[in-house]
Amino acid sequence: MTDFVTVLPVVLSGGSGTRLWPLSREKYPKQLLPLLGEDSLLQATLRRLDGIQDLHLLSPLVVCNEEYRFVIAEQLRQMQRPGTVLLEPTGRNTAPALAIAAHAAQKLSQDDPVLLVMPADHVIVDTAAFQQVVRQGAAAAAAGKVVTFGITPDAPETGYGYIQAAGQADALGARTIQRFVEKPDLATAQRYLDEGAYSWNSGLFMVRASVWLRALQVCRPDIAAACEQASWQGRTDGDFVRVDAQTFAACPSDSIDYAVMERIAATAQPAADLPRAVVIPLAAGWSDVGAWDALWDVLPKDAQGNVAQGDVLLHDSRNTLALSEGRLLACVGVDDLIVVETADAVLVAHKDKTQDVKKIVDRLKQTQRSEGQYHRKVFRPWGWYDSVDAGERFQVKRIQVKPGAALSLQMHHHRAEHWIVVSGTARVTVGEQVLLVSENQSTYIPLGTRHRLENPGKVPLEMIEVQSGSYLGEDDIVRFEDVYGR
Repeated sequence: MTDFVTVLPVVLSGGSGTRLWPLSREKYPKQLLPLLGEDSLLQATLRRLDGIQDLHLLSPLVVCNEEYRFVIAEQLRQMQRPGTVLLEPTGRNTAPALAIAAHAAQKLSQDDPVLLVMPADHVIVDTAAFQQVVRQGAAAAAAGKVVTFGITPDAPETGYGYIQAAGQADALGARTIQRFVEKPDLATAQRYLDEGAYSWNSGLFMVRASVWLRALQVCRPDIAAACEQASWQGRTDGDFVRVDAQTFAACPSDSIDYAVMERIAATAQPAADLPRAVVIPLAAGWSDVGAWDALWDVLPKDAQGNVAQGDVLLHDSRNTLALSEGRLLACVGVDDLIVVETADAVLVAHKDKTQDVKKIVDRLKQTQRSEGQYHRKVFRPWGWYDSVDAGERFQVKRIQVKPGAALSLQMHHHRAEHWIVVSGTARVTVGEQVLLVSENQSTYIPLGTRHRLENPGKVPLEMIEVQSGSYLGEDDIVRFEDVYGR
């Protein structure tokens, strides 16, 4: 029934995952992290489509933030998975994100593809069950319906929104959506569970590109107009597709549910030119991994209910998640705790209070501390740097540059730099000079001097950079040339 349906996977990767701090940071959020294996959550989202039958799957379209576009492009490259990276110049929630994805889809394919819309940061354990409902959803979406997948609840969960279905399921297992319900209290959630007509709102959708754009035009013409203009004024920039930043910034912010889905539910009496909204049940070990307790839920545990990752020792402890990125982490006589160690921050929280981690992130933003935005190790399109030490008027970084990559031609107003090559060979531009600096050699970049660092070799270049000066912030960079368009 779905033999000739063309499906374009659309991965929405705009979230910041603040409740999984300190592992997830604003500039390197949870979808980019390998939380449940070697793959990042983004990579796992795409990989769960591997081997799906009866559908014509196109290369994926990833909608993401400007800040981590190069990391996403690199993760797609690591998977050997060609795809399109569509950049949001600013976050405007999921309805505009899907609108610009639908416009991009119409440019990428002449078949008016069915969009399989997936958040990049969810976990689904049962791949076979997921692929089966995707095939069902593809058939329903190809027929002009807007399909969402409702997670079959197994507990009175108060952290999720709910979908109430009406009527009998059709041949594809789809039921008409009667209404969407906000996160309930415990008693109401228990009633929903007992009644059996409610499912958790997964945020997964299937809809033809043209159907979504038409529905958005009827329900939110202001969003539709802004996204259409931003898309058609956009451009291709290397590996990335950009929409017009000024037009998109003026677009109202709204979610898929509020902008369209709630308006076309059965009780809203939608107009004749609007599609029917249906829900298909999904029981596949789904989790949105929204906080540390949710991650603890889906990870393998020992006999005492503990999850230990990294260099961790546990004694007389139960139902605890202990995660170390580097240093030895020891927990003695603790129950129901979350303990997370990273290079620059440690979190200790009760498992019942993990939603409040966001309040710590909010305080970090208010005080403009970098730990809310960046890890100590920061990825760049040319490689990465790790800020290993800092003090009054100095900072030490370990830097790795990919083979063939180059930093921008730049200068600094407030700092000088000393570069020591540890391995590989560096081509260094200092003013009018171009030098080759080999292992165990060093060079000096005076304050105010134009300079560039390149790796002309076949192996990664590793070096130590010592900065000294009155101001060492990352914003003290004047770029003259940059192959990455920054």
